[in-house]
Amino acid sequence: MNFFEHQDRARQNTQQLIGLFSLSIAVMIMAIYIASLFLFRMAPRVWWHPGLFLYVAGITIIAIAVGSLYKIACLRQGGSVIAQELGGRLLLPEMADEQGRQLLNIVEEMAIASGISVPQVYLLDRETGINAFAAGFTPNDAVIGVTRGTLEYLSRDELQGVIGHEFSHILNGDMQLNLRLVGLLHGILFIYLTGELLWRIRGSFRFGKEDKGLPIWAFGLALMAIGGIGLLCGRLIKAAVSRQREFLADASAVQFTRNPNGLTGVFQKLQQMDSRLISPGAEAASHMFFGNALNPSFWENMFSTHPPLAERIRRVGGLSVSNLAAMPSRNQMRSPSQESLTMGFAGGDNATPEQVVNQVGSVTPEHFAHAQALLSQLPESLRLGAREQQSAMAIALALALDTENLQIQERQIAWLREVQPADLVDKTLQLSSEISQLDPRIRLPLVDLAVPILRQNSAKECQRLCKCVHSLVVATESLSLWHFVLQLILWHRLQPCINPTSTTTVEFTSIEQIWPDSLLVLSVIARVGHSQPDASTEDIAYAFRSGVFRLPKAGEQEKPEIPLSCNFTELKKSIERLRLATPKLKQAIVDACAHTVLLDNKVTPSEADLLRAIAMTLDCPIPPFLNPQPGVSKQKQSSPKRS
Repeated sequence: MNFFEHQDRARQNTQQLIGLFSLSIAVMIMAIYIASLFLFRMAPRVWWHPGLFLYVAGITIIAIAVGSLYKIACLRQGGSVIAQELGGRLLLPEMADEQGRQLLNIVEEMAIASGISVPQVYLLDRETGINAFAAGFTPNDAVIGVTRGTLEYLSRDELQGVIGHEFSHILNGDMQLNLRLVGLLHGILFIYLTGELLWRIRGSFRFGKEDKGLPIWAFGLALMAIGGIGLLCGRLIKAAVSRQREFLADASAVQFTRNPNGLTGVFQKLQQMDSRLISPGAEAASHMFFGNALNPSFWENMFSTHPPLAERIRRVGGLSVSNLAAMPSRNQMRSPSQESLTMGFAGGDNATPEQVVNQVGSVTPEHFAHAQALLSQLPESLRLGAREQQSAMAIALALALDTENLQIQERQIAWLREVQPADLVDKTLQLSSEISQLDPRIRLPLVDLAVPILRQNSAKECQRLCKCVHSLVVATESLSLWHFVLQLILWHRLQPCINPTSTTTVEFTSIEQIWPDSLLVLSVIARVGHSQPDASTEDIAYAFRSGVFRLPKAGEQEKPEIPLSCNFTELKKSIERLRLATPKLKQAIVDACAHTVLLDNKVTPSEADLLRAIAMTLDCPIPPFLNPQPGVSKQKQSSPKRS
């Protein structure tokens, strides 16, 4: 099952979730109706009273809807809301201790290897157990939360296994399902909280006359009992949704790191230690955690959101014996200097577009090692600068400067001095000289490293930065492909800060609705891939048609013989529309793009940047290319390490 199939499965699970939630509401309505019959002294004389039933059903549905909608509205700002409710604090590089910096390094490496935005990391300082979670609506706005006990008791390999497990939830679409589950089940919890409020009144308030009915606190006690039933239903729903996905995340973590011993070591420590949380919010978010966050109970096997540790150990052990036996060790991996550019996409000299599609949303050990090698190449000033507010802004501005035409660069700098503080401009010039010496293929990872710090700015400051980059690009008078990619990625990565409540909903379910947009994207890719002086018009047209015929129902649509003419503004609008397509349609688009790129068995740096930028903007994270990296020795590539 590839990334796109996981996304579709997540959508299907959401529909199942709504069905189970509706069933739970029906059970609660019947329970409240029966309690109301006793409250008004109708039972056992009358068991069916349509008017009362409709009244109870209406009030219950409204109460649950209000509770759920309120929570869903609160969660629109993403996973950071969950992290803060659990007592987490944002882990900033300048305030992190040695353990915190190690955690940030692992998260950065995993993010660069998978092609997603580097998630913000929250540390749950008060939690001494071993646990972690991932939360968010898309890979672009994900956050990772880790307990203090996880940092204190786990080795680097074990911590890497836990982070790999959470990245699987990010890449497989589990986070959005988990957040929706939190929002929906809060409505059921609202019934329990209402009953608790009525029970605490403990007065002599009664419904009707003194000789009729029961005290209101007794009705509150009944609501608490009914809400308790709802909570049990909620746990059953969470168990049904999350158990199998935990097994999948365990397997993916082993695949990412090729180190089953790391994850097994975590499970063995959990058998001897603890994964429970003391936070009151643990009940609502229990299904999101790496391990069981709640106190064990008599009904643990039925209601637990996680499989038994013994079963998880057995399955991970099975992976180490069978699945990993055939995998080459990291020492057997070839040096990047021995790899073709195409290999970076699919892991072989004869890469196919199908392999490209299968690698979307996945992390291989080769890509993980490659990400470590990329980060090890960065000068200390850039690596540290990406973690500091002013330097991160300077990096974004420096990447927009024209390094080939000094007259244009001087005009850009003159404009920059008019709108930005002098110290920021000086920092931009200082970092620009270092960035110009880097291999061009490190530029996108450098942008992603700077994003977590840039997101600490206000929405207005992030917008201002994007507009400033745009103005610098406009000053070049000729928009280059790299400048388009930079603007596209920077704007997309900063969207969780610029518009934190926005969500991407599926609007297009058929290729007919996005056919013109698909043609336009393929047109640009075909032209970029054959921009060499010796490329002919026929080569460009052939590459374009090869991609078009990979689209669904291509035989039924109108197909131009030559690529469409367009500009970057039109291309950006088309990509934004394609973001609203179903996962299956996105898969077809990425597949068509890959066929267009790989037709000549070559991937130029420009093609690599554009293809990855398009896929990332569609929320289809694509790993970096394992391309030749100047100055990276074979030994460094095989086992690069950071603290």
